[in-house]
Amino acid sequence: MTYTPAPRDPKAPPIRINLLSDTQTRPTPAMREAMARAEVGDEQIGDDPTVNLLCERVADLLGKEAAVFMPSGTMCNVAATLVHCRPGDEILAHESAHVIAREGGAHAALGGFQITALTGADGQFTPETFRKALHPRTRYQAPQTVVSVEQTANIGGGTIWKKAALDDIVQIARVNNLATHMDGARLLNACVATGIAARDMAAGWDSAWIDFSKGLGAPIGGVIAGTRDFIDEVWRWKQRLGGSMRQAGICAAACIYALDHHVARLADDHANARALARGLSQIEGIAVQQPETNLVFFSPDGAGISGDDMVEALRKRGVLLAMMDGRIRACTHLDVTYGMIEETIGLVREIVRDA
Repeated sequence: MTYTPAPRDPKAPPIRINLLSDTQTRPTPAMREAMARAEVGDEQIGDDPTVNLLCERVADLLGKEAAVFMPSGTMCNVAATLVHCRPGDEILAHESAHVIAREGGAHAALGGFQITALTGADGQFTPETFRKALHPRTRYQAPQTVVSVEQTANIGGGTIWKKAALDDIVQIARVNNLATHMDGARLLNACVATGIAARDMAAGWDSAWIDFSKGLGAPIGGVIAGTRDFIDEVWRWKQRLGGSMRQAGICAAACIYALDHHVARLADDHANARALARGLSQIEGIAVQQPETNLVFFSPDGAGISGDDMVEALRKRGVLLAMMDGRIRACTHLDVTYGMIEETIGLVREIVRDA
């Protein structure tokens, strides 16, 4: 077992259609131009005007007092829990949430926190499930300090938490003195799909962040927002974790460009995901979860081919996807066209026919 990513096999066919993740997006020429023109300074001492503008924009977008630019979404989650919790505290989150399944045990390794995994369909737990998981504060059990949700729920199929459920969870948390944290990696996908403003979706949540390196198409970064006191403490952990940067305005400019040009177009990714799901569901034996945003999960087992074999067969044809949680995940984004969707459906049909 090695942890270092293996370089791409030079003998493999070139990738023509990249459905692996929306993290695969490349900065557009216009975004690169905005980066080249960015006014910069030393971000670590608060002297980068482009970073400062980005943080002001995101704080306003999410309806919070302040925000801070971070290198990654994982660092947003980790820094947030390090501020909200103390060693030995308990975090409550869905069993498939990113904080449990995709962050290398960072919350336990760096903070000494335990995470209680809540169950529920499509990557979401209900307010009642959350309520039932709460226990009295005694010396026999870990203090329950924060509840976390992931909007959208990635492994759940890119599903959207309903606003009413989010509000109920906030109210239960307040009554029981828990902080609330929203992993908003694809929050703007949820906002575009529902028409609910980001500040309304994040209302009542003590901390929330958005990722710029997924559907928004920037090369790097996330911005986390909350009260001024909370962000002040996040800055302390950002420094400790090595997240403070220098002339980061080059990257922040890409994020600002994304806010101005790439939010509304997320609807195109959702339309392409629906088209992909529709086409796949018409192939006998393919089981498809109908998408709510830009993620399409499907299984070809009923067509007589395993998911791993399907992924390999598509890779040989220049299409990149991956297995996730026992199913194939396809992710649409700004580098995926409708023509690519049609071609992928045709290739899957061909592979099934020849299986």
